[in-house]
Order: sequence, then structure tokens, then C-alpha cells
Amino acid sequence: MQANEAVSASLSKYGRETIAKGSKSFALASRLFAPDMRDDARLLYAWCRHCDDVIDGQDLGGDAPDAGMTPEVRRARLADLRRKTERALAGERDGEPPFNGLAHVARRRSLPPRYAMAHLDGFARDVEGGPLEDLDAVLRYCYGVAGVVGIMMAIVMGVDPEDDSTLDRACDLGLAFQLTNICRDVADDARGGRVYLPADRLAAAGVGPTGADILDADPAALYPVVEGLLEEAERYYASASEGVKALSPRAAAAIAAARNVYREIGASMARKGAQSLRERTIVPRGRKLWLAASGAGTGLAASLARPGRGAPARAGLWRRPKSLFEDDRNPIVGG
Repeated sequence: MQANEAVSASLSKYGRETIAKGSKSFALASRLFAPDMRDDARLLYAWCRHCDDVIDGQDLGGDAPDAGMTPEVRRARLADLRRKTERALAGERDGEPPFNGLAHVARRRSLPPRYAMAHLDGFARDVEGGPLEDLDAVLRYCYGVAGVVGIMMAIVMGVDPEDDSTLDRACDLGLAFQLTNICRDVADDARGGRVYLPADRLAAAGVGPTGADILDADPAALYPVVEGLLEEAERYYASASEGVKALSPRAAAAIAAARNVYREIGASMARKGAQSLRERTIVPRGRKLWLAASGAGTGLAASLARPGRGAPARAGLWRRPKSLFEDDRNPIVGG
């Protein structure tokens, strides 16, 4: 690990500005990191955000003029992202901040290339479209676009790449975040022709699998499907909380702060019920600050206590593939 390699001022500024515009919640939590870890976490976020925007035709998560591009254009864009990412992981600097930042992080943190490439694999579903048949398909999608991001972030925070137990918990947090995203963005995604709710549960609720079907559905009929994913997210948040104990104190504080803020989105939706599908759920700034501070305190305490063993097993939770050669079509099994 190149622990003494400092990030350039321009890259540091790029990472800071990207996360500030792309995610206020994560920007807030990142302030709790030590400076070098903060820079690396922001640069990893910036690369992930760039890849997501390129595939979705967006600008920092907001719709852009090319949001309606064809699958052929999306495939070409994904292939280009793969080429540039492979070069960055090989240590090449091409002048583009997202990839220069990734090159820096991969070198400094000894980031295994398979995780960055698995993240790009996760976008294949967005490229090809089509329904997610069941909960297992939803979780496989969440793994590619968010679970592996949790794993990479954990490695940036100093977790050994071979510490599968802690990385499993980091993956669980990514899954929980993405499940929350799916529930919060049901209407926004549907307007863009994107549906991430499990098709079998939609069918059972009498709702079709397309974006138009979602927008036409009675919120009272649709909400139980969303509620099921919110409950699923809670299981992964609970599991991820066990992993916080393995992080350094400042990293644990930051992650627990982000967990608290994001978890509140789902809790707010649960309180509102079907009404939550009529408007995008936003956590007010004052409550967000309180939740972040509370989470930081509990994360710090958990890290300092550092109980050695005895964490509950990941019983009944989805198990991530451990290599690129493993078939990821697995059942929901205990970890």
C-alpha cells in the first residue's frame, strides 16, 4: 500500500465538489473521516457517481438531455467505462478526474480490481432493461450497483481485502442503501421508464411491470410491495451495524452517521404509508444533523468497545459471490 502518496489538490477539490453536489448525506458523513481517508472515499464516490451518470444519461443524479438514449448507446458507454476503468486500475492516468481519482485510490489502498469491475457489471441491467423477476434478482442488482461499493469503501477505510466477514457487513450496508433508494425513487424511476421493484410481487399486487403501470397504480395497492423492500432493507441495516465495530473510530463514526440518515428515509416512508409514494421523501436538514450526530456517537462507541467475537450470524441474508468465477444466481441463504 502506498500510504504516503498524497492526493493532488485538484483531485481533492474534484472529489469534494462531486460528493457535495451528488449526495448531501454522504458529504456530511465524510467530514468525520481523517483527511487522507476522506479524500480517498470522496474520489471513489466520484468515480461511482460518474459511471452511474454515464449509463443513465444524468448529471449528478439529475436527468439530462441524453436520459432517453438507446440501449446501443448505453452499451457503447458501458464498454468505454470498462476500458477506462481497466486502464486506471493498471495505474494509467488519462487526464479525466474520475479515472485519475480511481487510479489514485486503487494504488493507495491496494483495491482489488475485481470489485470495481463488478460495479460496472452491475450496470448491465440498466443497459439491457427488463424486469427484475423476484427479490433475489433485486438483491443481485443491488449488489452490483451498491453492495460492491460498500466493500470498496470498507477497504478504503482500512479493512483487509481478505476480511470477508467485515466485507460482508459492508456489502450489507450497500444493499440496504440501494433498497432504500429503490423505495424512495419509485415514481421518479417510473417516469424514466425504470422499475426496480420485484415483478412477482408487483403481479401479486395487481400491478404491471412497466413504468407506466407503476404511475397508473393505486398507491394503496403498490405500497405493500414497497413496504416489503423497506422491511428487507432493515434486515441489512441491522447486519451492517455489526460491521461498524471492526472500523477505526473515525471511520465507524462516519459510517454510522450515514447509516442513521439513510435509514431515516425508509422509517419516514413507513410512517407515511401509501402517502409516501405521492411525494419524494426527504429528511429535513435539522433532523439529518441530529441523526448524523447520534449515529457518529454510537459508531464511535461501538468501535472503541471492539467486542472480539459473538456477532450474530447473517442468517437468511443474501450471500455475495466471492469471486468473478462464481455464479451469482444464488438463493437467499445464511452467511
